[in-house]
Amino acid sequence: MSSPGSSTLAETVAAGSPIAQAFELIAPKLELVEQELQDGFRSPIRTIQEVADHVLEGGGKRLRPTLLLLVAKMLGYEGRQDVVFGALVEFIHTASLIHDDIIDDSAVRRGRPSINYKWGNHLSVLIGDYLYLHAIRMGLEVGDLSIVQMLCAATIDLTEGEILGLQNNGRSDLTTDEYFDLVGRKTAALFGASARVPAMLVGLEASRQQKLWDYGYKLGIAFQIVDDLLDFTSNEAMLGKPVLADLKDGKVTLPVILALPRANDAERRKIESVLRTGTFDEAPAEEIQRIVAHYDAIEETRAIARRFADGCKECLAEFTPSPAREALEFAADFVLEREK
Repeated sequence: MSSPGSSTLAETVAAGSPIAQAFELIAPKLELVEQELQDGFRSPIRTIQEVADHVLEGGGKRLRPTLLLLVAKMLGYEGRQDVVFGALVEFIHTASLIHDDIIDDSAVRRGRPSINYKWGNHLSVLIGDYLYLHAIRMGLEVGDLSIVQMLCAATIDLTEGEILGLQNNGRSDLTTDEYFDLVGRKTAALFGASARVPAMLVGLEASRQQKLWDYGYKLGIAFQIVDDLLDFTSNEAMLGKPVLADLKDGKVTLPVILALPRANDAERRKIESVLRTGTFDEAPAEEIQRIVAHYDAIEETRAIARRFADGCKECLAEFTPSPAREALEFAADFVLEREK
């Protein structure tokens, strides 16, 4: 069950379109992923089950499992291990969100109370750890150690990205290179790994495995850039969290990185005051939005996201055209056009 603000990727496409038909090809396996998530999060320990029910009822786009299943479909994979690994990457992603909310002291996730808000940080840390370890066990039970090693490496990248984010928190001098390094670790690595898993399942040669990793990685970068944009351009009802929440939390995202060198001293001080104090006491959120938009940082950020999305489509060019490949190409457009 998805909450109002968290439709799956498949649910966002127009009914009857060629893309929707492609999603129908993986619909049975997406249902199996959901069942795997339910089964994997089932526990005789009452508190774990209560948290599991809360998390799974919150839904989510299931973008990473969808990506994995579509690549598997494009490559002609017919087994069931793609379902297991689809659930596995979603568990890793979910664990990272739980830890994110603890770090950010977030009260809301997908328009609903966050786990740390309902159950406290101590239990939330343990639930995040529980999911990471459960994901690893799932992979080991399937028996393909090379895929588990690759996913562990992506999870380490993700964790390093979290640490870099904390290390860089509040820095108004963050560079674009530092930003892309952070985003590459925190978000894009798991996208890349999700796209590469099916290539490893079918024994694709290394060069084509790398193409699919690159596809997922660039898609993840585009996804995160758009996430940064939505912090400035969307609204709380759509996002399920307050606008400019990232800036208030001290996170310097791409629109801010682009705007700061162009702003005058007074404007820079206003942006830096939010990073320093975690409040809008010295500069209202609307004024920060105006400053960033005035210096074309929003449009430039959107153009950069488009370049990454176009780049990930190019990675698919050598694969045989099919409805599944078309859906993967659509995924690049989806991350650019999403509103939440």
